[in-house]
Amino acid sequence: MGADRTLIEKSAVEIVGLLKGGEVSPLDLIATLEQRIAEVDPAINALPTLCLDRARDHARRLMECTLEDRGMLAGLPVPIKDLVPVAGVRTTFGSPIFADNVPAESESIVTRLEDRGGIVYAKSNTPEFGAGGHTFNEVFGTTLNPWNLERSAGGSSGGAAAALASGCAWIADGSDMAGSLRTPASFCGVVGLRPSPGRVPTGPDTNPYGLLPVEGPMARNVTDAALGLDAMTGRDHTVPMASADSAGMFLEAARNPRKPARVAFSTDLGLTPVDPAVEALFLDRMVCLERAGLPMVEACPDFTGAHEAFQTLRAVAFAVATGPLLESHRDLLKPEVIWNVEKGLALDGRAIVEAERERVRLFHTVRQFLNVHDILVCPGAIVPPFPKGERYVSECNGRKFETYIDWLAITYGFTLVSLPVICIPCGVTPDGLPAGIQIAGHPGGEAELLSVARYIEDALGDWRPPKLPEFVVRHP
Repeated sequence: MGADRTLIEKSAVEIVGLLKGGEVSPLDLIATLEQRIAEVDPAINALPTLCLDRARDHARRLMECTLEDRGMLAGLPVPIKDLVPVAGVRTTFGSPIFADNVPAESESIVTRLEDRGGIVYAKSNTPEFGAGGHTFNEVFGTTLNPWNLERSAGGSSGGAAAALASGCAWIADGSDMAGSLRTPASFCGVVGLRPSPGRVPTGPDTNPYGLLPVEGPMARNVTDAALGLDAMTGRDHTVPMASADSAGMFLEAARNPRKPARVAFSTDLGLTPVDPAVEALFLDRMVCLERAGLPMVEACPDFTGAHEAFQTLRAVAFAVATGPLLESHRDLLKPEVIWNVEKGLALDGRAIVEAERERVRLFHTVRQFLNVHDILVCPGAIVPPFPKGERYVSECNGRKFETYIDWLAITYGFTLVSLPVICIPCGVTPDGLPAGIQIAGHPGGEAELLSVARYIEDALGDWRPPKLPEFVVRHP
């Protein structure tokens, strides 16, 4: 068959069905993506590193197996974020320090995806070491938003989100500490799922005991994200904490949408200012859900103390993972990374203890809140996609922020208490820019969360144009 433009519009689940039915081959999909990337990626810079020959070699090996033995993804191509090593493929971590790095071994999430029929064909762009909610670095430059090429695609999984929104991927790998799956999902009109810590193990890791960063799937809809999560889960001997193989239960949950019994919503979680256009769209969507019969109540747990606790624990995580590079390559690190590492190294034991105690208190506060409410819903980001030339959001609705991550409080509040959270598209602002909503569920409750998210996705209706973003029309 070769390249087939009509495949671009299909969902990941539909593509896997075609693969398992023998109607398309993995080589057809790679050819389709190669053509699509050549058409649109020069403008958005989502997938700066391609490994198409490696992908074709893998596809041919997979095609020697019977259709039944090709795994749950059956030959579906998947881009991997440039923070994750892939054997034989340039992996830079978005840093000049590793500009020419070609690892000999892949991280476990890559081998797990490949064992389940995923085919790696590209690396998606990321800010240096994933630091920040805007995807730019000194190696590859800036990833632009497919909906408006003058705007940010978000970060740090901005390359993955932009690839999905522009038709250069069906599902994608991403990671999330302060909202790196959810912010770009909101900015690009796609889905980003941050699972509970340990649900998607990956290693060897520089900080295997850290609970803040996790890996997770991105996709164009909830059901595809569930497929991606199923493919990423499983036991992993390279890390100390790993959940069991999901055995397909997440896709099954998404295919069976469930109406939540009690829905709490908040415009700001009591943590942050919100852009008026985002707030207006969010409240309109909450009215839409109420009209669809969902029981809605405006409420949220008390997140007081979340800023200080997260900033401290994030700084510790950066000092552990990136600290050694400060001594050897300080001149090549971006200032935000230097600041985070130095903050972590300067902390005393008392500050760390207080942050851990605050996290414990917040976790139990949120846990008790979710005993009353099934889910908690809030905006996916506090602003629409911002101009590409800004490094980060420095103020919102009249309030100035002190650090480059303060504007991400609406996402890192959930990170701090280890909740699974999915960000799904909900509409566009008056300027035609996408916005999303976050839906947070019980710790370890990804199956329930996906079922509810699918119900809400259906209740919101199809807000998007019949095709991919206008960018795609302009670059056919």
